[in-house]
Amino acid sequence: MNGPLGDGSSRDAFGGAGSSGDGSPGGALSYAHGTGAVPLIGHTIGADLDRAVARWGGREVLVDVPSGRRWTYAEFAADVEELACALLASGVARGDRVGIWAVNTPEWVLVQYATARIGAVMVNINPAYRTHEVAYVLDQAGVSLLFASTGHKSSDYRAMVGQVRGRCPELREAVYFGDPGWDAFLARGGGVPRGELLAREAELSCDDPINIQYTSGTTGFPKGATLSHHNILNNGYFVGESIAYDERDRICVPVPFYHCFGMVMGNLAATSHGACVVIPAPSFDPGATLRAVEQERCTSLYGVPTMFIAELNLPDFAAYDLTSLRTGIMAGSPCPVEVMKRVVAEMHMAEVSICYGMTETSPVSLQTRRDDDLEHRTRTVGRVLPHIEVKIVDPATGVTQLRGRAGELCTRGYSVMLGYWNEPEKTAESVDAGRWMHTGDLAVMRDDGYVEIVGRIKDMIIRGGENIYPREIEEFLYGHPRIRDVQVVGAAHETYGEEVLACVIPHDPGDPPTLEEIRAFCAGRLAHYKIPTRVQVLESFPMTVSGKVRKIELREMYGG
Repeated sequence: MNGPLGDGSSRDAFGGAGSSGDGSPGGALSYAHGTGAVPLIGHTIGADLDRAVARWGGREVLVDVPSGRRWTYAEFAADVEELACALLASGVARGDRVGIWAVNTPEWVLVQYATARIGAVMVNINPAYRTHEVAYVLDQAGVSLLFASTGHKSSDYRAMVGQVRGRCPELREAVYFGDPGWDAFLARGGGVPRGELLAREAELSCDDPINIQYTSGTTGFPKGATLSHHNILNNGYFVGESIAYDERDRICVPVPFYHCFGMVMGNLAATSHGACVVIPAPSFDPGATLRAVEQERCTSLYGVPTMFIAELNLPDFAAYDLTSLRTGIMAGSPCPVEVMKRVVAEMHMAEVSICYGMTETSPVSLQTRRDDDLEHRTRTVGRVLPHIEVKIVDPATGVTQLRGRAGELCTRGYSVMLGYWNEPEKTAESVDAGRWMHTGDLAVMRDDGYVEIVGRIKDMIIRGGENIYPREIEEFLYGHPRIRDVQVVGAAHETYGEEVLACVIPHDPGDPPTLEEIRAFCAGRLAHYKIPTRVQVLESFPMTVSGKVRKIELREMYGG
């Protein structure tokens, strides 16, 4: 078996005997731990890039389709070193926060690896943020240097930074990609001896904080999940191992770099295996994504289900040659069975994987394996990854549940964040004394160790004392011939406290199903208290930028 420092490559090097276990003598408790012969990586991201360059220096690591620019591992490492030296020349110290507010560009990736190389903490800023959100993040993290796109779509980042600088006292400089200031910044590194960079790297620990990602809270301001080299390098590596990445793989990454999906499951999974990252466009474009797959002969494609649906629904979908694909990752929300069937059959992604995680856990804790059947890929979020523990507990008592019973999913291991930046009280609310991260997700562990997500604790509907899990009803209603998509939320009810509201997107907007038709479809097949008593027909759902449906908005808008 090939460990992180080993030689040779094999698509079957991971996931064999001992890669997971149920962790309980009788197999009855909802607890599982991932074991395996491959050890955790104990060095920094910079050291791992050096290892990759020594082994795969002449192979491509990064392709930007829009600009046509390409880097081999050796060329990429040289540009990373140039930027790292420029950061040193600009006075960036170990632990200083360097912000990045940009769409997907090669410069984003260079900043990711250069900040890691000098021990700075890269602060990811969502490209969709507006001025008050940007000001909060810059101030809360204490960002002293900001890299940014000049703008994207309707956002003028340069003007917005100008508006907030007075509210961010520690921000001393902003540098914009594609601007003469970027080249001028890089030129600063020319006077820094390479020995100075090596001396900085020698001071670093793999447990140092290296990245802050702000989680999108439903109320109040987001919290900054703080992650180390050890957190994200290992997670990217083991995610890549589970779908057997090696130097032959070319990964099309249309998901945003500012999120773990792009920068960990994409970039770090690639560089730890000698693979190549392909950027199809600055932000998601279904046609550009499929053109990139065809042009670059990508073997892997990432996305949330809505992205795959958009690609499959392109009028000219059949014209794209996608036969180079073998795998990919789908995450963010459950995948409908029919969509998964088409992804496997029509996109040639026979080994596509489902991942479950959260920013606070670097992100992935559970993942399906390359030979799992359709049922496991659509009904579950996989089983635990190596070196990680998961358990499902009673939310009220914290006691581990028996398998088959719903409870809160908790996870522990190398992947759990260092904490929320400068917010110890909020950290303690999520990470308990035993270092278990409480996800807030309701889940069920099967006898085989695979986990089903049945909803969020806050999304659970309590009708007259009965606990109702929206995911179960949603999966059932996906089978209705006139429903294209559905989200179930709780709505206020005078007698029962809550009732079941089904928000549906019909296949034919001009002929949506009625409440009576939906109730008749459910009759005799769902318990009476789970059958929707209200229906709301919509054209689309409110979404987060990472592709998750904002159920809180559905409740607020239609559940009163």
